[in-house]
Amino acid sequence: MTIDTSQPPLRDARQVADFRPNLILGEHSLCPGCGEPVALRILLEVLQELDIVQRTIGVVGHGCYGSFVRIMDVDVLQCLHGRAPACATGIKRVRPGVAVFTLQGDGDMANEGLQEVLHAAARGENITCVMLNNGVFGDTGGQQTATTVLGQRTKTSVEGRDPAAHGYPIPVADLVAGLRGVGYVARGAVSNAASVLQAKRMIRRAFETQLAGGGFSLVEILTMCPTGWFVPTAEGPTYQHDTMEATYPLGELVTP
Repeated sequence: MTIDTSQPPLRDARQVADFRPNLILGEHSLCPGCGEPVALRILLEVLQELDIVQRTIGVVGHGCYGSFVRIMDVDVLQCLHGRAPACATGIKRVRPGVAVFTLQGDGDMANEGLQEVLHAAARGENITCVMLNNGVFGDTGGQQTATTVLGQRTKTSVEGRDPAAHGYPIPVADLVAGLRGVGYVARGAVSNAASVLQAKRMIRRAFETQLAGGGFSLVEILTMCPTGWFVPTAEGPTYQHDTMEATYPLGELVTP
């Protein structure tokens, strides 16, 4: 039997890494199955596609994603826990022609700095905030956060979050959406290819809102953390879809 080898290799045979944005300078060190590197990738892709990399400044809080500072070729300031929206406000007011964004986790934004994001939104600050929501304090060991959904296991809610003991989860995007001065609010996810594409479109619309002077914009992105959820790595996307999305429905909450 003769095998025809004259045909060029299929494009689909290339690895996903072959299409990595050149703004990513190295490999991340996060756990297998983590959704945050996917969120970083689509964020950087949007900056490139909008051709605003050279006039963009990011503000990063504290969390697992803090390691991204070392591998992303974008000007970044790392601030105190939860204070990213306040720092971003200062940058934007001093340099109004720069695109400013924050990259924060749910522990950073909802626990440590909920007041910061709410006040920035209420003031209509022309910045873009991105919250990576996996429902755990991943960087400090997987403790419960303000966004942990009911029944979700964490290191500090090993039997699952109980509203009688722990209260109810805080839907950050919904709170922000109810404030005047807000130009765009959306909630996406990175649990499958379709949701990744949708989340990327949301990030793009958020930056377009800022560039048009449309006021405060927020994109909440549900990300996987199988390590913190005590589930096998391969089950992370399914777990996220079945548990987190039931509490935090995907979609646009405020549009220009």
